[in-house]
Order: sequence, then C-alpha cells, then structure tokens
Amino acid sequence: MATSTVENYLKQLYLEQRGTGGGLVAMGKLAAAMGVVPGTATSMIRALSDSGLVNYEPRGGVGLTPRGEQLALHVLRRHRILELFLVKTLGLDWSVVHEEADSLEHAVSDRVLERIDALLGHPTSDPHGDPIPNSSGVIHEPQLSSLVNCAKCASYRIARVLDQQSEFLRFANRQGLVPGANVRVEKAEPAAQAIRVRADGHEEVSLGLSAAEKILVEPVEPCSAD
Repeated sequence: MATSTVENYLKQLYLEQRGTGGGLVAMGKLAAAMGVVPGTATSMIRALSDSGLVNYEPRGGVGLTPRGEQLALHVLRRHRILELFLVKTLGLDWSVVHEEADSLEHAVSDRVLERIDALLGHPTSDPHGDPIPNSSGVIHEPQLSSLVNCAKCASYRIARVLDQQSEFLRFANRQGLVPGANVRVEKAEPAAQAIRVRADGHEEVSLGLSAAEKILVEPVEPCSAD
C-alpha cells in the first residue's frame, strides 16, 4: 500500500502534468508545488522511478507511468468525493474542504468511499467543479473557456473554479461566481488588465485577468445575430 507521501507526490504530479499538456514536469516546479527543497523532491522521485510509478529524466523532468497515473487518479477520486461529502453532507464551507480532504483521503477505505459515492448519487464533479474520476480510474475533463475569453454579448454558466485557496473561494462565493451560476462579461478594461462581470442576482464586479482565468465556463446563450 502506498504511503500518504507517495500518494501526495503522485497526485500533485498528475495535476502539474495537466498544466503541461501531459509533458514532463520540471523538478523545480514539482518541488515548489510540494513545498520542499529540490533535493528532497529528487530523492522521492528516484524512489518512485525505482518502483515503476514515474519516468524520471535528470535534466528533462518527471512524468507518471500508466501505473503511476492510475494510482494518482485513485487518490484524486478519493479527494474530490470527500470534498463533496464535506460540503453536501456535513455542511462545511467550500473554502475549507480542500485541506480537510487532503488529510482524509489517505485514511478512508475503498469500501467507505464507495458508500459515500453512492450516498451522493455517484457525482461527476466536486464542489469546485473539478471532475471526479470514476471507479475505473477514467476522468472526463470537458473543454471549457475562462472568463477572459468570453464574448460580452453572450451568457455563460460557471463550470469550474480552479483556485482552491480559501480567500479566493470566499471572494468568489460572495460575488456569486460559483459552479452552476450564470454569468455575463459586461465590459473589458484593457488598461487595468481586468474585466467586469455580473453573476445572476449579484452586482457587477471587476476581476483582474489572472483571477478571471481561474473561472471556467460553458456557453448558455450565444450572441444574438444582428
């Protein structure tokens, strides 16, 4: 059975690889994401390589093997189901469940997890809109656009919020920028590198482009033809 440290590395490496389009992840980037010095990360990656869970190229970076990816997706499934359970069943705020799930994901058994999954109705996404891998380790990630790329004349539905930091999630919640909410881009402010958006039932708010990129949407109503 993998240790919690091994599971954490594999899960984080999977997430980092998603950002590279599936390519190798630089060791410095992985170390920073794990909050350790590069030497510590390198030692762990070499051990994971010896176990057949990662492919490691000293000057190129590191990537998951098929076996490592399956284990990473299994951990990610536990994490995201637990996040939803903490919100839907225990009533915790979505801004705090990421850290709680980080701890619980290593302790919950597969038997208990599948009972929780059934209790929740076999969900496909967590409270932040992140897709949940199925029990076979298959994950479906739909093509989504960020608010930065939205047309001002169209309506969109928020599908996913990428930033898991508590402060950002509390801000997004106050403005109604949560998965399932409808939103429109009202105005672009190029000089301020910002856009102004409005979620249904909320006042217009200004978002910096870096923040807007963290909110992914799907179209609801296209622009009207003139």
